[in-house]
This record gives sequence, structure tokens and C-alpha cells, in this order.
Amino acid sequence: MAKTHRTHEAATIEMFQRDPELAAEYLNSVMADGDESDLMLALRSLSKAFGGMQEVTRETEVNAHTLYRTLSEQGNPELKTLSSILRAMGMRLAV
Repeated sequence: MAKTHRTHEAATIEMFQRDPELAAEYLNSVMADGDESDLMLALRSLSKAFGGMQEVTRETEVNAHTLYRTLSEQGNPELKTLSSILRAMGMRLAV
């Protein structure tokens, strides 16, 4: 019998994969209304839609340990690292 349900997280990841503009809108919303820990959690969640942490690590040329630490709730990335992460997801930081 085929699986007829999926988790909310799986559905969200699929939506972001199909619609990168939606992913950007989500990130903009988090940046407008959330705090730094919300932003790190959102980036970690978005990384799953853009190939997972290994792919983001490869694209950013940041080692995996640093990337996981950066995207933790206590993460405090440098602007260079944040820009690299966004670039790996096809996004950029803009004001």
C-alpha cells in the first residue's frame, strides 16, 4: 500500500524546493519578525530543501562542523558565512 501522508516538515521542504521564491519570502519574514535564533533555525530548515547540510557545506566551502555550529540556535555567523550560506541556496542578503 502506498504511503498517503507525509510530515509537515517534508511537505514544507518540498514546497521550498518547488518554489524558491516562497523560501525567500519565508526567510524575509523570519528576518523581519524573528530573532537571531529563529533565523538560524530557518536557515537550517531551508538547507534541507537545498540539498541538505552536506550540499550547503560543499557550496559554501565551510567545514561541516562550522556550518552546524553556525546554524545552531546559539549560532552567530559572520556576514561572510551568512552570505555564503544564502548564495548556496540561490539567495542573497539585501536591504
